[in-house]
Amino acid sequence: MKTGIHPPYGPVVFRDRAAGFAFLTRSTMTSERTVEWEDGRTYPVVDVEISSASHPFYTGTARVVDAAGRVERFERRYGRGARR
Repeated sequence: MKTGIHPPYGPVVFRDRAAGFAFLTRSTMTSERTVEWEDGRTYPVVDVEISSASHPFYTGTARVVDAAGRVERFERRYGRGARR
């Protein structure tokens, strides 16, 4: 790697405000805001809108899309039509 062209890579806390969930990892993202972590050290914190703690897929609250119902509704609305 070339020196001097890459952003600094260090520990950052990502916080999901909606779920009240935070995790410490390494990233090139930075922030002016900081938070004191469980180990007593202060790290930059980045607030995210969604994480594995609040995403419907991971929490099991995802809706199942009824594809057959969509096709039937489309055919009722627009008819089967002539195939070309």
